[in-house]
Order: sequence, then C-alpha cells, then structure tokens
Amino acid sequence: MAGEAAPPRKAFGSRELGLRVLSGCVLAALVVSGLVLGGWAFAGIWLAAAIVGAGEWIGMSRTLPRRALLGVTAVTLAALTICLEREVPVWVGLTILAGGAAVCLALPHDNPGRLRALGALLGGAVIALVPPALRDAPEIGILGPAWMFAVVWSTDIVAYFTGRTFGGPKLMPAVSPKKTWSGAIGGLVGAVVAGTALVMLARQQGWSPLAETNLALVALVSAVSSVLSQAGDLLESALKRHYGVKDSGRSIPGHGGVMDRLDGFFAVALLAGLFLVARRLAA
Repeated sequence: MAGEAAPPRKAFGSRELGLRVLSGCVLAALVVSGLVLGGWAFAGIWLAAAIVGAGEWIGMSRTLPRRALLGVTAVTLAALTICLEREVPVWVGLTILAGGAAVCLALPHDNPGRLRALGALLGGAVIALVPPALRDAPEIGILGPAWMFAVVWSTDIVAYFTGRTFGGPKLMPAVSPKKTWSGAIGGLVGAVVAGTALVMLARQQGWSPLAETNLALVALVSAVSSVLSQAGDLLESALKRHYGVKDSGRSIPGHGGVMDRLDGFFAVALLAGLFLVARRLAA
C-alpha cells in the first residue's frame, strides 16, 4: 500500500548467503586438504575443476560440437597433468598441448567457435597446471598456492561484506549492478593484509624460501592480484550478460558454476603462471 515503509533489507541473513557460506566452507576444506597433501591429490582437484569449468564455458558460449570438444579438452588436460606430476620433459607437454589445440581448432565450423574452443583448452590448462606446479616447486612449495587462496578469497569475502555494509557508488553497473567501489576498495585492502600476513607467517615457520621476499613487494603484488581478481570477476559477468545466462553452471550450490568461483582466481593464476615461465627461462 502507498505510504507504507519498505521492510528493512537484510544484509547478511538471507538463505542464499547461508548456502553460499556452507558450500564455500566445504570447498575450502577440500582445497586446503589437497594443498596440505600435495602431489596427485592436489593436482586431481584442479584437473577436475578445469574440466568442469571448460565444459561450462563450451556450454555457455554454445560452442559446437560440445561433447567432442569437451572430450578433447578433458583428455588433453589429463595428459598434461600426468606430464606435470611425472616430471616429463617440457617439450612433451607442449606437444600434447599443441595437438589438443589443433583438434579444438579443427572441430568447430566457424572462426568464433574455434577461438572459443581454444580458449576453453588454454584456460583449462591454466587452472589445471598452475596451482600444482607452484605446489610441486621446491623453492615455492605450499606458500605459492596458499598465497593465491589468501589473496583471492579475502578479496571476494571482504569485498562482499564491505559492499553490503557501506554501499555507495557502483563500480560497473552496466556489467555487475551489485558491485560497489566500497566493496572493491575493501577487497583490495583485505587482499593486501591477508597476502602479507601469510608470507610473514610462512617466514616465521620456514615454509618456503619464497617467504623471504621483501614484504613491500609482497604487498604490491597482493594489491595487483586483487585488482586482477576483481577484473576477472567483472569480465565473467560481462560474458554471462553477453550470452544471457545468470550463472555459468549449477555445480556449486549458492555459487553457480565452477567458472563463477574461479573467475577471479583464473586471473591471478595466469599471473602466477607467467611468473613460473619467467623463472624457468631465467634458470
């Protein structure tokens, strides 16, 4: 009725938030357990995530033939993971990747489809290979992926609660109407604090030689990674709007699909992958 006050908006008490928190805790426990175990356990988690995420992209973008492309992508990513864990020479992995890419480019009948298929494979390779490659590197070890988790998760969580609490001007309303500048800044600060604090803890505990990195540099890289994480989130929102879907999939209750959870992580993983390549070339 006219004149009646609107009911107060519940900031954090919704059923959806409860489902998000529950499924997020389960996923975090699974990933952290894999991180501690390392080896095949950790690699298997990321291989599964990469295959599901690639399948979501192929389906969301309506790239045909779906099953054949997903099959080629899954087999290629599995072979690359085996190469990584078995420490096979790099040229063998590159040959497998090139072969998978050639098939992905050959199957679709149009150039946009070929590019989308190639994107599914290459994006899946980043997700499948970078976290376990960091974990397996003796000079990096558990700290590398743990730092990525700390930065990306703190960006996401702090941005959500800061934005819901303070509101204010929208970040990119045409792409993601709910995201605010207050949330973006809160996520940035949270990532810097979390990333730097984790490296300080790792330095005290002797987790990795990488923990001796200058803390000012750690803070800077954490800030850059937070910005990349939020940019990845916005990019995926733009892609979903383009293809007219709300979520990339339904595999994670309260979150949507794997792509919805790994959009920001993918951007940071890409940065970490470039670091690994540069480190190898320098060696």
